[in-house]
Amino acid sequence: MDRDAVGALVQSAADGDAAAWKALVDGLSPLVWSVVRAHRLSDADAHEVYQTAWFRFAQHLDRIREPHKAGSWLASTARHECLKVIKSTRRLTPTDDPQVLDGISEDRTPEESLIESEEAAAEAERIRRMWQEFEELGDRCRELLRVLMASPPPSYQEVSGALGIAVGSIGPLRQRCLRRLRARLVARGVR
Repeated sequence: MDRDAVGALVQSAADGDAAAWKALVDGLSPLVWSVVRAHRLSDADAHEVYQTAWFRFAQHLDRIREPHKAGSWLASTARHECLKVIKSTRRLTPTDDPQVLDGISEDRTPEESLIESEEAAAEAERIRRMWQEFEELGDRCRELLRVLMASPPPSYQEVSGALGIAVGSIGPLRQRCLRRLRARLVARGVR
């Protein structure tokens, strides 16, 4: 097809002339197919690219600035679509290796991701509420438990010296404080 004829057909097709559209498809299809075949795509991919090129052309039909160059536009679009397909298929390598096929994917499914995020949110809420209840304990319990949580844990002699509590009273006081904290958490429904 000569450029002037293509330009006139594009203008008519943009104005809604179905016969002009059919003439464009009939006249320029060999060009589109030649570009697609040059990229040696599978039959399914080749048909997909062919259809995508024409779809894009139809989408932009009324915005093509140089209608007489519609063939170049279609060829360029087909080439870009072919390169997209080639790039995406490079990421996937077909295999029949049983070790690969039977392997467990390291990627999490959307369901697993959702469950993990919900569990993480629930755990964060549980910890927040635990610290909230911890802050409601008396001063003596908070001081003792904070000192005992230090890393590395101090000896009872060091705790005794720091807090002025007899060494023999540290264990029983710690148990009472933890029991009180546990009771507060249970009362609030925190497990």
